Amino acid sequence: MTGKLTIWTLDWVPEGPRGFVRDLRLRWAAEEAGLSYDVRTVPFEDRETNHLDRQPFGQVPYLADGDLALFESGACLIHLARRSENLMPRDAGGEAQTLQWVIAALNSIEMVSVPWWFLKMSGQADNALAGWMEKRLAQVETVLGQREWLVGGRFTVADLIMADVLRVPDVRARGGRPASEAYVARLTARPAFRKAHADQIAHFAAADKARAKP
Repeated sequence: MTGKLTIWTLDWVPEGPRGFVRDLRLRWAAEEAGLSYDVRTVPFEDRETNHLDRQPFGQVPYLADGDLALFESGACLIHLARRSENLMPRDAGGEAQTLQWVIAALNSIEMVSVPWWFLKMSGQADNALAGWMEKRLAQVETVLGQREWLVGGRFTVADLIMADVLRVPDVRARGGRPASEAYVARLTARPAFRKAHADQIAHFAAADKARAKP
C-alpha cells in the first residue's frame, strides 16, 4: 500500500494521558520513516461507542492507508514498518527478529505493565502483579545491558514500541534498571519522537482552547 496515511485519535483528552495516547506511536513511526500523514479525530465524549465501525473495541489509534483500514497500534506499526526500511530490515531474518521484539514489547511487557498500572491507580500500589512486572522488567534490563538496539545493531520499530512501553513514568519510577533508563532516554531523544510528542501535546492544547470558547 502506498496510499495517503491518516492517523485517527481522540479530539481531546484530560491532562494526565497527554504525551502517552497511543496515536503517538504511529506519529513517531511515520516521522522516522519520512511518511506524510494526516491526523483526524473522533470525539472524546462517547468515545467507547462512537467509532465501533472502525475500531471494534472503541479505542484509538486506528490507521487508514488509502483504502486499507487497520486498528491496534502494534498492527499499525508493523504495517508502517513494511513501508520503510528505516523501521525494519528488508532481509527475512531481520524482519522476523523485529516482529519478534514488537510482539515481546506488547505481549511480555505491556501485557503486565498496563494492568499493574490500572491497579496502582485504583490505590493498590503493591498489587499482585508487581512481582511479575518486576521480573519482566529485570529480564528486559538484562537484554538491554548487552546491546544498544534490539535488532541488528540499529534502530527499528521494535525499539520504538519497547521504548514507548518502558517510558511510562510509573514504570520508570520502579528504578534500579540503568540500561533500560539509558535506552528510554536515547530513544526519546530522537528528533522523530520529539516532533511526534510535541505535535500530540499541541493537538490537545488546541482542543483545550476550542473547548473553552463560549
